[in-house]
Amino acid sequence: MDYLWTPWRYTYVKSADAAPHCVFCRAVAVQDDRKMLIVHRGQHCFVILNLFPYTAGHVMVVPYEHVDELRKLPAEAATEMMALSQKMESVLRDLYQPDGVNLGMNIGKAAGAGVAGHIHMHVLPRWVADANFMTVVGETRVLPETLETTWERVKAALAG
Repeated sequence: MDYLWTPWRYTYVKSADAAPHCVFCRAVAVQDDRKMLIVHRGQHCFVILNLFPYTAGHVMVVPYEHVDELRKLPAEAATEMMALSQKMESVLRDLYQPDGVNLGMNIGKAAGAGVAGHIHMHVLPRWVADANFMTVVGETRVLPETLETTWERVKAALAG
């Protein structure tokens, strides 16, 4: 059996654990969407760029309600979360022309959640062989655009 180690994730997981308040609740409370990387605010959920993306265009759909399990999320918020995930799949396919899209949740620390106390859906474009030697061996991600550029592109696509 082969193992691929991702030690760069440890910094992210530990920073989320060390935060005195939930990073998502804090982000949505700030009224500067560009600064907080929020590209859309819905009725029950918002869409935010991942500060430590796996790929360009890596977003998360997050309910406003701070819950740690999907089963605790009210039906209206769960419905909007899925609708926004579908919308983001379309936006990311149009913007980045990926070979595929990852969509998923890690619920709980044992499941790999970086922010275990507040559920969120990851939506990210993927390409064949996008996990290259730089990521695997060099512990470095090579992204073709800055988070600011990603924010502008995704925000514009959602508005249009």
